[in-house]
Formats: sequence, C-alpha cells, structure tokens
Amino acid sequence: MKRIHVLLGLCALVFLTSCAKEEEKKEEEVNYLVTTPLVKDTTITKDYVSQIRAYRHIEMRAQQRGYIQNIYVDEGQSVSQGQMMFQIMPKLYEAELQKAEAEASFANIEYQNTKKLADNKIVAPNELSMANAKLDKAKAEVSLAQTHLGFTKIRAPFSGIMDHFQVRLGSMVDEGDLLTTLSDNSKMWVYFNVPEAEYLDLKSQAASGNLSNVHLMLANNQMFPYLGKVETIEADFNNTTGNIEFRATFPNPKGVLRHGETGNVQMTLPFKNAMIIPQKATYEVLEKKYVYVVDKNNVIRSREIEVAAELPHIFIVRSGLKKEDRILLEGLRQVKENEKIHPKFEKPEAVVSNLSLYAE
Repeated sequence: MKRIHVLLGLCALVFLTSCAKEEEKKEEEVNYLVTTPLVKDTTITKDYVSQIRAYRHIEMRAQQRGYIQNIYVDEGQSVSQGQMMFQIMPKLYEAELQKAEAEASFANIEYQNTKKLADNKIVAPNELSMANAKLDKAKAEVSLAQTHLGFTKIRAPFSGIMDHFQVRLGSMVDEGDLLTTLSDNSKMWVYFNVPEAEYLDLKSQAASGNLSNVHLMLANNQMFPYLGKVETIEADFNNTTGNIEFRATFPNPKGVLRHGETGNVQMTLPFKNAMIIPQKATYEVLEKKYVYVVDKNNVIRSREIEVAAELPHIFIVRSGLKKEDRILLEGLRQVKENEKIHPKFEKPEAVVSNLSLYAE
C-alpha cells in the first residue's frame, strides 16, 4: 500500500513538472510582427541647396580714362533704363570732338573746291576722289570723337538695383575700371545641384510637366509665394562632385529676392507603384541598409535593400524586395540570422497609417 502511494506521488510530480515546462515553453514563445511592402502611387519632396542669382547682373565699368566728375545715383537705388549714373570729366573729349569737326569742315571745303575744278575739267578725276576720301576720313574722325565723348556719360543699360560704389566723386579711373554692379531682379535664376542617381530618377520617374515646377524655401524658413520653373539643365556632370546643375526661374514682382541669396529648392515628384516600408523595419551596417525577410518556414534572413527616397518614417525601396516578401517589423535587435520565429502578420496599410504618413 505504501509502495502504491509512492508511485502515485512520483506520477503526480512528473505530471506537474511536465505541465510547468509546457507552460514555460508557451511563455517563451514570442509573436513577432511582420508585414509586407505597401505598393502605391505617392509623391515625394526633394530639397536642394540653391544659389539665387539675378536674371541680369552686370559690372558697370569705365570706358574712358578720366576723373569722376558727377555721380547721379546712390548705392542700393533703383534706376531706370537710360538713367544717367556717372559722368567722367568730358573736357578732353569735347576738345577732341571740336578738333575733328574743324578738320571735317576743312576737308569739306577742300572737296567742294576740287569738285568745281573737276566739273570744269581743270583737275583730273583722281584729284576729286582723293578729296572725297579725305572728307570721309574726317567725318569718321568726328564720329569717333563723338563716341569717346559719349562714353564719358555712363547710363543704366537696363532697369535694376545699384550695388555699392567702387569709386567716389573725384576718383581717377582708367578704361575698364569697375564702378559698380547693376542687378535686374524682375526675375531670378536659382541654381541647384542634383546628384547623378537622383537626376536619373527625376528623368525616369517624373513627367516633364511635374519636373518643371518647383518651390523655393527662403533662409528664414518661409516659402516664397511664387512658383518657379526648371528651364535648363547643364550639359555635363561635375566629375568631382558627381552632380549636375539645374536652373529654375522665379518671378520676383515684389523684389523680395536679391542677387546672392541662398535657399532650398523643393521639387515634388511622383512615384508610380512605389514600394514603401517603415524605416523602423530596417537596420544599417557600414552605411548599407538591411531588412529581415521571413521565409515560408518562418526563418529570418537578412537582405540588403537600396533606398530610392526617404520620407518621414518611411523609405521608398528601389531594389532588394518584392511586394510579397514578409519583413520583420519589430524586435530587430532581439533576433539573429537564420532564427525561426513565430510571426504575426499585420496588413501594410494598417502599418503605414500608424506612422502618421501624409502621402498621396
């Protein structure tokens, strides 16, 4: 009888131990969330550091040697086309013009006298031709002297804004000396550099109409109210940086933009059938991005992916995944390569909606 009680006790102990191990095993089983890439049409906004340049920006230089006699404008002033800006002392050039006019008058009198003699066949026709050539030369000297005198008056070639002066009243200037610069800010050219890979994406993924329209974020983080248009792309890539330069034109009716400003061009691009995954489903090794893919046997395998674009909380994948691939969503630091897990699938639409994603 005593032996029976002992056997019953041993059986109970084995049963309890087995139940405890089974319970412990159940507690150790962890369900890992997995999902698949979300494939949908969306848009992305790319930011590019830009340099803002005036549509026309020129250097105003002296075309004659002399002293600055008058300055009719001020630094930072708006000027109109043809408005007088600088006057170089004209006395020397006025005297040269008077001399040229006198010589032309003498040559004209000489020509008229020779013509009368030629008409009366007193002198040969060659004499008349020489007198005529001498008169033409004298007239050319007058025209040249008038041009030199005109160069002493420096006028605005177009309407714009003056920069600071390089000379002052009474300064001695030589031909070619810089006086100031003039900017036409009615519209602005905004230059920005695009990496080669992104350039290829832009050309392959964006329709020409969408590619051309861009926004401009100013240095104070305020959006410029007018839309710009990409009009030109440079012919060659910079071999040093791997970039190619774009140029967008922005209207500037209120004159807010000035030559030399900086900003950020924002370009909105469509992505057709974009493959979207959460950023938290990736990890990085030596600047390369990876995900854990769960195979049909629920074994995880690491796989490298290439990212085409980055948005808040998500990546758009260029290569490395298929739309049916299951990827590990959470617990990436708790698992190891080739480990078998217990996956719990969550629809990609629900995953993305929980990431506060605002993509269309």
